[in-house]
Order: sequence, then C-alpha cells, then structure tokens
Amino acid sequence: MRWQPIDNLPQDWQKLASSELPPLVTVWNEQADRLRNSGAFKIFMEKMRREIAIETGIIERLYTIPQGITQLLIEQGINEALIPHGVTDRPIKQVVALIQDQEMAIEGLFDFVGGQRSLTPFYVKELHQLLTRNQTNTEALVPSTGQIISVPLIRGDWKKQPNNPLRADGSIYEYCPPEQVASEMDNLIQWHHQHQENQVAPEVEAAWLHHRFTQIHPFQDGNGRVARCLASLVFIQARWFPLVLTRDDRSAYITSLEQADQGEFSGLIRLFAKSQKQSFIRSLGLSEQILSETRQTRTILASITDKLKQRQLASIQERCQKAERFAESLFEIASNRLQNLSEEIKLSVQNLVADAQVFPLSASAGDERSYYHRYQIVETAKQQGYFANLQSYHSWVQLIIKVETPTVILLSFHVLGREYLGLLVCSVCAYHRDDTEEGDRNISDIQPLTESPFQFSYADEEDNLVKRFNEWLEEAIITGLEYWNRSL
Repeated sequence: MRWQPIDNLPQDWQKLASSELPPLVTVWNEQADRLRNSGAFKIFMEKMRREIAIETGIIERLYTIPQGITQLLIEQGINEALIPHGVTDRPIKQVVALIQDQEMAIEGLFDFVGGQRSLTPFYVKELHQLLTRNQTNTEALVPSTGQIISVPLIRGDWKKQPNNPLRADGSIYEYCPPEQVASEMDNLIQWHHQHQENQVAPEVEAAWLHHRFTQIHPFQDGNGRVARCLASLVFIQARWFPLVLTRDDRSAYITSLEQADQGEFSGLIRLFAKSQKQSFIRSLGLSEQILSETRQTRTILASITDKLKQRQLASIQERCQKAERFAESLFEIASNRLQNLSEEIKLSVQNLVADAQVFPLSASAGDERSYYHRYQIVETAKQQGYFANLQSYHSWVQLIIKVETPTVILLSFHVLGREYLGLLVCSVCAYHRDDTEEGDRNISDIQPLTESPFQFSYADEEDNLVKRFNEWLEEAIITGLEYWNRSL
C-alpha cells in the first residue's frame, strides 16, 4: 500500500459512535466519585495498568509470557521472582524492565491529564522515550540482500530512515517518509485538538487518532505501543478507562486496523468500545468491596446517611422501576424468540428423531420459580468477571432441547453488582443436563454464549435498546446452536 497524507474524520462521524456506551457512562458518572475514592477501585486500576503493560509487549511480539504467569504478575505485581526460568523467550530481567517501562508510561498518562496538559509532538516523543527506555535495538531490513539485521534504536525522536514493512505476500506497506513526519504529526495533533473542541465521541476519536498515528509511523520502532497509549489518553481525558487490548484481541485488532486502512473505521471503533464496556462493567461490580471498606464510616454517620437516602430513595426507585420495565420488554422479546426457535427445531428434526422434545420455559420477576438456575447463572457470571445479584431482580427464559444429549440455552435478567441503582444485565449460557433415574439433574459444561452480558439501564432509549438486544440475542442463539451441534 502506497503512502498518502493522512486525512481528517468524516463529517458524519456521529454515525460511527457506539450506542451501547452512553447509558453505561451515565450510570458510571453517578457513582464515579464514590468508586474512585475507594481502596478496591485503586487496586482494580493497579491491576488494569499491569495487564496493559504486560499485554502491549506481547501484542508487539517483544516477548512471550504464559497466561498463568501473566495473571500472577497482574495480581501480585511485576516481579522477577514470579517468573520461572525458561517460560519467556528473552532474559527475565529484560522482560521485566520492558514491562515496567510500559507500566510507567500508563501511569504517566494520568499525570499528563491531571496536569491539564495538551497533546504536543514533544509529549509524543517523551512518551516514546519512556516506553523504549530499556529497548536498545530494533530490527531492520537490508533492501539489497533481504537480510534482517539488528540496529540501534533511536529513542524519543522521529525516524531517520524509512520503516516500510515487507508483508507475507511480498508486498511493501509504505508509511510516511521521514522528511514528512514532522508536518504530518503537526496536522494530526491540530486535528485532534479540533475534535476535542467538537466533542467527538471518545471511542471514535481514540480509534481515529490511533489509526492515523500508525499510518504515519513516525518512530523507528515502538509505534504500536505509542498508538495504544494515545488511544488511552483520549479515554482518560474523558474520565473513562485506559485501553485494554490483550493477546486474545490481536487478530481482531490487526484486522480492524487493515479495514481502517481502506477507510472502514467501524471495526476498530467497536473493538475500542467493547474494551471500555468491559472496564465499566467490571468497575461497577466493585460495589460490595467498597461497601465493606466504608461500613464503619457509615455506622458513625448513620443518621446523616439515612436522611440523605430518604431524599434520594424516590429517585432511585423510579430509576429501578424504569430499568425493570425495559427488562420486562426484553423478557417478552426473548420468550417469543425462543418459542419460535423451538418450533423451527422441532420441524427440522421431527422426521429424524422420534422422541425429540424441544420447548421453552420461563419465569418472570416475582414468579415463585424465579430463583431457579442460580448455579448456572452465578457460574456464567464468574466466567465473565462480574457479580450476579439475583435477589434484587430476576427473571429467566430457557430453551430445552432433548435430542440425544439434552442441551439447555438459558437467558437470565438480573442486577450487576450488589448495589441496585438501575443497572441490569441479561446473561446467556448453554449447558448439558442429564436427568438420572433417581430424579437428580446433573449439570455440566456451562459456557457463556457471549463475551459479556447485555447491559442496560434506566438511561437507555427504548427503540435503540430493543435494536441492540435483538442483535445481541441473535448472536447468542447462533452460538447456542453451534454448542448444541457439537454435542451431537
């Protein structure tokens, strides 16, 4: 692909913005101050910074670290003693130094925003110098021989030679020529400031800034790490979360960048929005830990708290009631869809399996059976990293498929986190159920059918909510049918 000067955002960028994030952001903003001041949230953010620091180097193939060791480092801190000999492809000391540089860069973004600084070419160079502080060399291609050699890395300054990569198909991808880097970076930052004034949605701006920066590729090496930091900077300035991309996202990440090269930004925006959605959901699930921390303080200030709660109670009840009305609408949609799906399945297997049984069951909120399936729902929530509150609100719909190995698809509407302030989710899982002669039911192989639960709140708009839910539900059904197919 031949280099062309970078261009600005399309004028209709609003069409690219996520419809899922605004309602979630509304709920987050109402709790943000209380969450941010808690010890649980500070630990959560420390772990997030460690995860980003480790995974950004893995994405760039700077080093390899097994998943288990990565989780240990996230939980306990970046420490050489936690990395067994032989599990990385580089010396442990060097790997730890690179990770610590990357962690410092993420922490520096918060300092940058706290100091109310504006993005400049100087800061981009400063960021690169920090990220590559312990990286002395990089690889370079000798055009005349095709040989890959190691060359000293220029840290904190624009590239002096072209850095156009040779792709697997033999084609060369051309980045910005060295002599045009300074002017292109000036254009990029000028447009970025203009976008801030125009209040471009954070996920759109983060994706645009990231992609246009990588098109310029202003540094000899380390451009991917800097680009992800710049995307994080956009999110942090919006009081959201730094961008979390892991090795599991690498394939989708590269594909979405290649699509952006062709002018299609939606994939990259969706990927960034998904990362933010997961961060919001996980942070809002910290309520119980935060309540534990503040229990003594609340006891001392009980009379004041009670008065404030009484004033706010009506408002909170109204929010919860509105969220529950949305849940009832989505419950009906899910019930009808699973009823139609059961008829489709029965028609397709009726001449092949004589004793096939396919039927939906459901329990709305308040039904005496609404407490059923707790084990499956809690296990699904654990796998997706959040606390499922079935006490404050719960309804469920399931499709039972008794064809050879009995398979169940289960949707559950419930509260996310222990504190109910009007945020609900719908989770969906599939599992196998074996009814024994003694009347027992053995549940096995519980698997979520989506990457994260479908979240909604009182702040949603109903038309958009229904559209989102229908799309999410169809994806879950397809995954559920694939799960059933594998069991046959």
